[in-house]
Amino acid sequence: MEEKIESLLAKMTLEEKAGQLRQCGASLAGAFDVSVEELFNMLCDGKISKKKFNELMESAQQDYNEEDLRAGKIGSYNGISDAAVINRLQRIAVEETRLGIPLLFGYDVIHGYRTITPIPLAESCAWDPELWEETARISAKEAGAGGVHMTFAPMVDVSKDARWGRISEGAGEDAYLNACYGAAKVKGFQGKSLKDPDTLAACVKHFAGYGAAESGRDYNRVDMSPQKFREEYLPPYKACIEAGARAVMPAFNDLNGVPCTVNGRLLRNILRKDWKFDGMTISDANAIAECVVHGIATDRKDAAAKALLAGVDMDMTSECYHEYLVQLVEEGTVSEELLDQAVGNILRIKMELGLFENPYRTDEVKEKKTILKQEFRETARKAASESMVLLKNEGVLPLKEGSRIAVVGELAALRGEMTGTWAIKASDDDCVSIMDACQKQNIDFQYYTENEVIDCDNIEKLFHNFDTIVAAVGERKNQSGEAASRADISILKEHQHTLERLKASGKPLAVVLFNGRPLAISWIKKNIPAILEAWHPGVEAGNAILDILFGRVNPSGKLTSTFPEHSGQCPMYYDHINTGRPAGKSKFTSKYLDAASEPLYPFGYGMSYTTYTYSGLKVKEQGDTIEIIFKVKNAGIVDGTEIVQCYFHDPVAQRVRPVKKLLDFDRIFLKAGEEKTVRFKIPKEKLGYYNEEMKFIVEDGIYEFYAGGNSVDCIKQEIRL
Repeated sequence: MEEKIESLLAKMTLEEKAGQLRQCGASLAGAFDVSVEELFNMLCDGKISKKKFNELMESAQQDYNEEDLRAGKIGSYNGISDAAVINRLQRIAVEETRLGIPLLFGYDVIHGYRTITPIPLAESCAWDPELWEETARISAKEAGAGGVHMTFAPMVDVSKDARWGRISEGAGEDAYLNACYGAAKVKGFQGKSLKDPDTLAACVKHFAGYGAAESGRDYNRVDMSPQKFREEYLPPYKACIEAGARAVMPAFNDLNGVPCTVNGRLLRNILRKDWKFDGMTISDANAIAECVVHGIATDRKDAAAKALLAGVDMDMTSECYHEYLVQLVEEGTVSEELLDQAVGNILRIKMELGLFENPYRTDEVKEKKTILKQEFRETARKAASESMVLLKNEGVLPLKEGSRIAVVGELAALRGEMTGTWAIKASDDDCVSIMDACQKQNIDFQYYTENEVIDCDNIEKLFHNFDTIVAAVGERKNQSGEAASRADISILKEHQHTLERLKASGKPLAVVLFNGRPLAISWIKKNIPAILEAWHPGVEAGNAILDILFGRVNPSGKLTSTFPEHSGQCPMYYDHINTGRPAGKSKFTSKYLDAASEPLYPFGYGMSYTTYTYSGLKVKEQGDTIEIIFKVKNAGIVDGTEIVQCYFHDPVAQRVRPVKKLLDFDRIFLKAGEEKTVRFKIPKEKLGYYNEEMKFIVEDGIYEFYAGGNSVDCIKQEIRL
């Protein structure tokens, strides 16, 4: 392979080399006098209607820059997902360019292509690496059939701030859980061999620390100590590299004053030198040009030079490389050797994908036959039910078969809202809403909108013939995700008013939450007897929700992100450190005057239709490992799966340590009354940290170990190591 790369490089002109580093998005031309970006902003600002926007877009034509393609000036496209179009463009690249180098097609396949599974934050609540890998395999099969070669996933940005919109795209607030999630996704996307047409090269993002954006505001700065960065934010990216990920995307944000797009310490030292990564790097959309706005590059030409010198191989859509790289090499600002390294990294991925031998990996027939298979939908339904978290239940759930239920709220009827953020290819018709599922399953129900409830004069009379009310509230999908940070993460006033009216009916009431982030739902917790966190569950949303509500599936999901009581408590997370004055009853302690110090729902929390008990925790030191043994029992009358969690704390250290830190977890199925012994073998290295001199150490001394069903309710054992 390396010989083939060298042979190709020897034949390529500077223009052809620069072309391999250029990723284009299909632009739209015609029918309007402003740019597509400006048109989209007009839609977001309410200056034009969605109907008018769609009319303009439908009358536009796709421009694929085919003249540049024939000249060898394009190496990749982004955002194209039509097998016929992809094969046509590929044919131009292979048959009409001088060297016949195939194109690489990338696409955002974040949590499904057409079979949309739960958003990543939701799916992480299943704590199930096998499931995570399986849903990624489905994504790869469908997207591969659509002609896609690379997905810009997984996102493994640890996020401890629920205000950040993109918390929905990752596995929550814990580094170890994100590492497990990311590694499983990489394996699922990439399969056994990238040459298989139903695989995708995984592009890990956003490197690094994007989830720590200041104040939870998207694209904002990140400033943190090197110890915190190494301990809490880098591990998930490293786990993905170790799992074999073939691409990495630098983050939009600056890290301690240096934008990641031009951060050589990140891309050349940590990624390439320390981690031995030999895949390709690709900027985020327009990120190279934005280095001018950051204030670290004088102009687009300077930004292009700094990005390539730092280690960015491919430019996603900013066109800075296309415009300036040849000139930069000719004038000596950038060496041709450095350019060759970047081109080689891209050619290597294309060869690993087998594109030189098989550039046309799919066709329209295969695409139509592959998407939305019944077996894929069944997995999506399983993933959705495993991801849901029962937050509260005072005897309302499970519902009895044959119950007459009132279903309230637009989110119970709007199919398109079920997919959540980054479900680009999804169609509303692909999705099953709660209403759809009720109709299909012949549930005895009646549907009401929020307005019908709010405007009702006699709420008791309206619902007197129903056994239970199920209310769907929360967020619409555009209220979370990229560019959807929120200063106030409480539910809409309209939704709360609806719930207040429903409570006044006197009927048993269950709330189903649809959301892409933890919400501040203190009123709901206090006033509503049953709460099911459904997140944005994907195409099988309605069926999975009814599976839980009627007890056909015993809920097992556990939160991977802390729920605060109020928005002003953000960021709130389980693995915080103690101050010298930890929160307490005394005024002069670290707390708010107007909010509790404890979370509304802690990390790892989730209820079941049965109960579990823990006992007999023992910790043994065995050479370089720690063995943790305990018993867990299903003390109820319903079979179920318990997600057991193991934590530790180092109470005295050279640097203050988190009050708890997740060590490991497992899913344990227990029949009613059954008890099992759980064993974890933990490498001692997982107890270590970086000291003030940035030396990684594992100290001797007393450690505290915990086992339980969440990060708060645990049994504890101390041991000197």
